[in-house]
Amino acid sequence: MSENIIDEEDLDDKFNIDEHKDKSSRFLQANKDIIGDKVDTNEKALQAGIDSPDLNSPFGELTEIIPPENFSPVIGQIYRSSFPRLENFKFLRDRLKLKSVLVLIPEEYPQENMDFLNHSGIKLFQVGMSGNKEPFVNLPSDMLTKALEIVLEPENQPILIHCNRGKHRTGCLVGCIRRLQNWSLTMIFDEYRRFAFPKARALDQQFIEMYDDEEIKNVAKEKDWLPLKW
Repeated sequence: MSENIIDEEDLDDKFNIDEHKDKSSRFLQANKDIIGDKVDTNEKALQAGIDSPDLNSPFGELTEIIPPENFSPVIGQIYRSSFPRLENFKFLRDRLKLKSVLVLIPEEYPQENMDFLNHSGIKLFQVGMSGNKEPFVNLPSDMLTKALEIVLEPENQPILIHCNRGKHRTGCLVGCIRRLQNWSLTMIFDEYRRFAFPKARALDQQFIEMYDDEEIKNVAKEKDWLPLKW
């Protein structure tokens, strides 16, 4: 495997706070006519890395509802996507009416996202995992089970699952949800590859196939979570 390919894989897995802030800044500037004077306050806060008291208030003025990249319903009130940004907040709050967000990255959650969640009364769960990458990095099964328990708990729904790009770690978690739905591996891998394209990982698909789901099945049956309902 070439060094360039490894670098590209790392970019998919590792959350880049500078890239996140840059995209937020560009969004604020592009919507300056709608949001008005609050743009300058928010942009200075983003550049300084500090809280902004006006971060959430302008979004009621925006008419466009923009879902995050790689967004899709999974089942019932469980959703998946890439890392949400400022332009997605109105969609998450007003359209999905989220109760919870489960993030699968180990990096610190950005302050602008925390401000939005706190302002909107949305609970954050974080189960930080590295991606499946050769030769020695693998998803830990116990953390995947912990993530499944959070997602399947009805009290946490509607819930959004996301990692950085919404491809690999999110794909593994959704693949394990599909196993609880008794999907065939052919169907599970087809869905995984559609969201991970063009960087599907054989190790992710192997993980989904080999994941020991006995513990989560026992918990789910005890709490009457199964069968999962559309």
